[in-house]
Amino acid sequence: MKQALLRAVGSDHIPIEHLAALLESFTLKHAAKQLVKLLDTAESQELSLRQFLLEMLETEVKGRNERRRKRNTAAAHFPPHLKALEEFDPLELDSGITEGQLRHLRELSWLDNCSNIVFAGPPGLGKTMIAVGLGMVAIQNGYTVCFERMVNLIKLLDNAENERTAGFRLKNLKKAQLIIIDEIGYTPITRNQANKFFTLISDTYETSSIIFTTNKEITDWAEMMGDPVLTTALLDRILHRAKCFSLKGQSYRLKHPDTFIE
Repeated sequence: MKQALLRAVGSDHIPIEHLAALLESFTLKHAAKQLVKLLDTAESQELSLRQFLLEMLETEVKGRNERRRKRNTAAAHFPPHLKALEEFDPLELDSGITEGQLRHLRELSWLDNCSNIVFAGPPGLGKTMIAVGLGMVAIQNGYTVCFERMVNLIKLLDNAENERTAGFRLKNLKKAQLIIIDEIGYTPITRNQANKFFTLISDTYETSSIIFTTNKEITDWAEMMGDPVLTTALLDRILHRAKCFSLKGQSYRLKHPDTFIE
């Protein structure tokens, strides 16, 4: 089959449909769709066979990467009205995160190390916007991401054993390279739910990175979880490799209602 493809590429008498069919047989679907354009470019630029093959394979890789990006974006379950991380201005805050720190986070070295990030602070300062923005950057760089608000995550944990959809979603979340858990502390949870949450964090410990956004300082999590011992064990896993940012300032949401997610 490979020799047939090479002979076909080098011939002026082979129908384009046959060439496309050969590419499809190798599952090079993106290259097959762009074949006419690729052949025209090769002819107009007088490309060698090797150069043409390089252009064709690069087209295929680009197409596959774009398809993977779209699939991973849909699977992430991001909130609507996504905004790029570039739209967030750290100077709007009184303190909490600098432009340099944000630029460093965009490099994703923490993600390669399975480190965690905690964004704490009052509502309206951009915690979710930064978290989702980093998630979008991660997807652009080929990582898998899952986003869940804490209230929805607790429902998944409660229903995973009895509801197929919840179980499937939770399974995918555990496999994601980056998990974003949003709005921890907005609603109380029971002791049993806290135990399930601890199990989730333990299951993903040093296999996934997690971004947490919370309106409570970490010192207040024991009250939220209802169990100081459990909270200590939970924070031990979260903070083992973690970057923590405590955001302070005037509500970003009130100043920029059209550009805000949270």
